[in-house]
Amino acid sequence: MGHAAQTAPSGPARLPRIRFDRNELSGAFGDIGTDFPLLVGMILAGHLDPTGVLVLFGAMQVLTGLFYGMPMPAQPLKAMAVLVITQKVSGTVLFGGGLAIGIVMLFLAVTGLIDALARLVPKTVIRGIQFGLGLQLATLSLKDYLPAEGVAGWGLGVAAFVLILLLLGNRRVPPAPLAILLGIVWALVLRVNLSMLAQGVGLHLPTFHTPSVHDVWTGFLLLALPQIPLSLGNSILATRQIAEDLFPGRQPSVRKISFTYSAMNLINPFLGGVPTCHGSGGMLGHYTFGGRTGGSVLIYGSLYLVLGLFFAGGFGHVIQLFPKPVLGMILFFEALALLQLARDRAGSGRDFSLTIVVGLAAALLPYGYVIALVLGTALAYLPGLRLTDSALSGAKPQDR
Repeated sequence: MGHAAQTAPSGPARLPRIRFDRNELSGAFGDIGTDFPLLVGMILAGHLDPTGVLVLFGAMQVLTGLFYGMPMPAQPLKAMAVLVITQKVSGTVLFGGGLAIGIVMLFLAVTGLIDALARLVPKTVIRGIQFGLGLQLATLSLKDYLPAEGVAGWGLGVAAFVLILLLLGNRRVPPAPLAILLGIVWALVLRVNLSMLAQGVGLHLPTFHTPSVHDVWTGFLLLALPQIPLSLGNSILATRQIAEDLFPGRQPSVRKISFTYSAMNLINPFLGGVPTCHGSGGMLGHYTFGGRTGGSVLIYGSLYLVLGLFFAGGFGHVIQLFPKPVLGMILFFEALALLQLARDRAGSGRDFSLTIVVGLAAALLPYGYVIALVLGTALAYLPGLRLTDSALSGAKPQDR
């Protein structure tokens, strides 16, 4: 969900790296509204094993929380997730794409090219890529998810919409967990066989497998290439910036973030985990709801670990019957948050026009994110196209 930027901590000069209290617990739910629908969507579309997805996603949270000692969560790679959900990409190709982007990001970090690319890609192009992703999420929500359950589903979707709208921005009662709870209750009451759920309780462990060279190459072309431009702007640049804003003096370098981004995706594919990244929106979400240390991320990751290790069988049954209109409404608000980021380009007609062109190319063309990145960057540096200074600067903290 979109979050307003916050001021830096006003408490002690140096916070502990890990802390557990009610504020960290509240912060743990700061970005579940984005993560959960994408995880569920990928499990359903790619026919993935919930055990591997949940356990690895939880493990990545725990590792990053311990490593950074601040609310630096792991998130599903958004462009990859959208492509998997909309195009029904298989799980093997998804894992291959995750390994491919892990290798690419490691190469960029080791060679230092990540710093050069960060300086090259204009902010206006990043905004356009975010706009295109917002268009894709909104289309997925309104076209595929909301109508999925017929008339009753529309009613449920409207109820979720009202609930989220009324609670949007509420720090004490965040809307996403309640919307998810609404969907779970609906599924449990009307669809799910409780005895079947009880049979799914027990220890479940991820299974090991090795992506084939074909899957890695296919995943690179179909999933990693579209993801790279979004990751440069959102997962790397904006995450570093929001860390500097919220925790001045403790912010990690662009290269450090790139290394942990890479490490996660060099592990996930071999145990059935979906590709993950860092994200400024996730960090800001945890911070907004109270997280100040790695404790909020550890709590968040532990929830997924417990769910994956002991309840994955039942979870698999629930998500098959989970009402798509509820997921659609959460995705719709996420789409709105992404679309609204383009507002800071509205001060210049040229900047805003380029943002829209890049966004439409990203959303509508085959290999749209790659074309949008290359075309948008080339147009931005044309002598006749004068962008504002801010259009050529790095991403701002609220970018995701």
